[in-house]
Amino acid sequence: MTKSSKFTAVVLCSMVACTLFGSCGSEQMAPSSTQPLSAGFSVDSMRILDRMDSQEKAWSNGDLDGFMAPYWKSDSLLFVGSRGPSWGWQVTLDNYRKSYPSSEAMGTLTFEVEDLQPAGPDYALMLGAWHLAREEGLDDLSGWFSLVWRRIGEDWVIVRDHSS
Repeated sequence: MTKSSKFTAVVLCSMVACTLFGSCGSEQMAPSSTQPLSAGFSVDSMRILDRMDSQEKAWSNGDLDGFMAPYWKSDSLLFVGSRGPSWGWQVTLDNYRKSYPSSEAMGTLTFEVEDLQPAGPDYALMLGAWHLAREEGLDDLSGWFSLVWRRIGEDWVIVRDHSS
């Protein structure tokens, strides 16, 4: 089994355990439906949410390089979209450039994070929705995403992105 497939197996097992048992660790990263957004959040989860906020702003300003900053700058980054899986930070950036060639095509991006759970000390799983509001003549777009975040050094990066 390759290093990448071992990682994928660990993450999938973690996701199943989180689903079955409702928690992935002693500290819940996502608020319950009765808690305000900031209540109960760890420093790590707040950093992850800050990175998501910076992505919204960069995208909405037509800055794809800034949008890609939270992604793992590695050939092992996995992005799964409607066209299937692609590997690598540069490939992901190039695909975004092809799909969204202008600021008008990019529109204004908003995320709604539905769930953020730890999956061990250096991983977190996120589920959410995205929405692109675009100018007249271009359809608005929306969908769902699931992200695997990994702590590398002192920061958190997206190592797996499944967006539809």
